[in-house]
Amino acid sequence: MIYLFQLMNGIGLGMLYFLLAVGLSVIFGLLHFVNFAHGAFYLLGAYFCFAVFQMGFGFWVALAVAPLLVGLLAAVTEASLLRRIYRLPHTYHIIVTIGLALIIQELVIIIWGPIGSSVPAPAGLDGAVMLGSFIYPEYRLFVIGFTALLAGGLWWLLEGTRLGAVVRAGSESADMIALLGYDIKRINTAVFALGAGLAGLAGALAAPIRGTDPFMGVEALAIAFVVVVIGGMGSYSGALIAGLLVGIVQSMMTTIWPQGAGMAVYLAMVLIILAMPRGLMGRA
Repeated sequence: MIYLFQLMNGIGLGMLYFLLAVGLSVIFGLLHFVNFAHGAFYLLGAYFCFAVFQMGFGFWVALAVAPLLVGLLAAVTEASLLRRIYRLPHTYHIIVTIGLALIIQELVIIIWGPIGSSVPAPAGLDGAVMLGSFIYPEYRLFVIGFTALLAGGLWWLLEGTRLGAVVRAGSESADMIALLGYDIKRINTAVFALGAGLAGLAGALAAPIRGTDPFMGVEALAIAFVVVVIGGMGSYSGALIAGLLVGIVQSMMTTIWPQGAGMAVYLAMVLIILAMPRGLMGRA
């Protein structure tokens, strides 16, 4: 039963990793922009969820508001700062976004303090499901189901809508999209806000599971890059497969060899890069 429990935990964790990484992957696919502030948006999602909940609006309102606030902040940041450095070498992207991430982290510490906080699971999902001798928390089941539905909605958005077609075409040639009459700046802003909002949603969903702390963004950024590298830059399906793979490996290793759980994830990334330099589903 312990392995089944850890497998379920790994799937839930993997779906959160997918939400976190797919935004990073889509941003890179369209903008060819290396966003080291992505973990900070995850951090903000968790803290916005905590703040709205503390105001007395309840968890469900917090879950809806937090990613919207993160997406709005990301849109403003992209339009006012980041679009100015798109055409510069990736070194500038890294320096600017690391600086942005550090500013956000320090602001979180100033506003909410250096000590972490807990966010309780919502009423109605704070119990456990019992199937014979197998017991599993209801909130974690909700996370698996909700993120699975969201993954399907994202796939439809990117593969079955005009907006998705424009985004995919823009990843191949932004100039061609501009010639067809689309405002590429607005598309870039929308995609960046969507990617950051997904990271914020992952943070808000994770808050009742792991709580909040000012350094959770650093950990999330490392995992997001591992998932994107394993899955392949710019690949939606790659992010989903890699997210689940990393989540399950990490969760199972905490039972089999707890000290090596973190190392196993990075070892898996190294092995996959050696065998498939573009990742599992990477195009280039």
